[in-house]
Amino acid sequence: MVASTTVKSSVTLVIPKPPRIRRKHLRKYSWLPDVFRVEGSIISRIFGPVLTVTIFATLIAYLWKSGYNVTLTNSVIPVVAVVVGLILVFRNGTSYDRFYEGRKDFASMTSHIRNLARLIWVNVSVPPLDDSPSASTRKTPQPALTASQLRRKKAEVLRLCLSFAYAVKHYVRDEDGVHWDDYAGLLPASIMRYDEVGLTQADNGSYASLENSLNISSPTSPNSIAISRAGTPRDATKRVRPKRSKQKVAANSKTPLLGQSHHALDFRETSAPLPLVIAHEITRALFKFKRDGYLETVGPAGTNALNTLVQSMVDQMTSMERIANTPIPVSYRIHLKQAVTLYLFALPFTLIKELGWSMIPIVTVVAFTFMGIEGIADEIENPFGHDKSDLPLDRYCSDLKEEIEYIIDRLPEGGEGMFGFDDGEGDD
Repeated sequence: MVASTTVKSSVTLVIPKPPRIRRKHLRKYSWLPDVFRVEGSIISRIFGPVLTVTIFATLIAYLWKSGYNVTLTNSVIPVVAVVVGLILVFRNGTSYDRFYEGRKDFASMTSHIRNLARLIWVNVSVPPLDDSPSASTRKTPQPALTASQLRRKKAEVLRLCLSFAYAVKHYVRDEDGVHWDDYAGLLPASIMRYDEVGLTQADNGSYASLENSLNISSPTSPNSIAISRAGTPRDATKRVRPKRSKQKVAANSKTPLLGQSHHALDFRETSAPLPLVIAHEITRALFKFKRDGYLETVGPAGTNALNTLVQSMVDQMTSMERIANTPIPVSYRIHLKQAVTLYLFALPFTLIKELGWSMIPIVTVVAFTFMGIEGIADEIENPFGHDKSDLPLDRYCSDLKEEIEYIIDRLPEGGEGMFGFDDGEGDD
């Protein structure tokens, strides 16, 4: 009996240590592992151009060894090297500014979504009838939903806020449609019933009319995109297209506004990005909460704060859209590559006389340095893609989804009778 008691006490005293959480970007500083690392580097991207310069330097060394006079003066090349270096530094700095600004905009949007979700979950509540004023000078809306029904409505709005982040991710990646897997369980049926121009003509502003007027397939199937007025499937997140008035004008023709065809523009072809549609639905949900009396505890100022968060989300989306739709000018990139190429192909002629065959590895190192800087700048100038060097937007959205689901499943709501009824007259 004593032995069994000893075993039991020894088992209860053993407390396992919690696992230590580490992040990859917070690892110990190292030098040599990164020096010999190929995966994740720019080597695979510039291997072909650097090899071309090396082969050309080898050919110049062979001609010089064969007795041909292939030497050039070294008085101009250093000046060209300084100019090319400055252009490369400016190119790399500009690209990293775009990368950093994209991360900052997405983080700001995430912060606004977190704040909006928290405020909706806590502040939207059924006002307690016991605290209502007996003789109110204004008409007080009477809530029509129970606490459990309102909780489901709030959970839908929170998932709608989460779907805004996913929609922005697909929008800046130029991925149209609502058939992506991460939309499953997030986009409500009302969003799935939108087409490019909004609701159908049979809609009168209510969700019930939509259920009767449209028949939508499963949101997880590839064909479950929005239905247009003509019954033809359309993507709901078309990117901003060029103006049709400019797109259809020939080089030697007049503007359609001044001609006979200005009335022939079909406005049913217009489009709206899916994030704007989602933001519109969030704003409508806030309006309904206020109209039905579920935001009485915060008053007009709190309602304006909620709408300001939605507006800020749209502002951050527009900033990311500016980065995605404003590439580096083509002429600048072409001239930079031409200048780097001319410098690298002229370098062997100036070094062959003094260095001989040892000129080849030196030219290779210089080519690796210059082309690597330009390659990195070209790789990070659009931070919203799927490359390893791009921003991990999928992970950001997954983390945000976990947080929103935690709020819905674990955190309490504001509840009834916490701060009384706001009659709009200020503090007593």
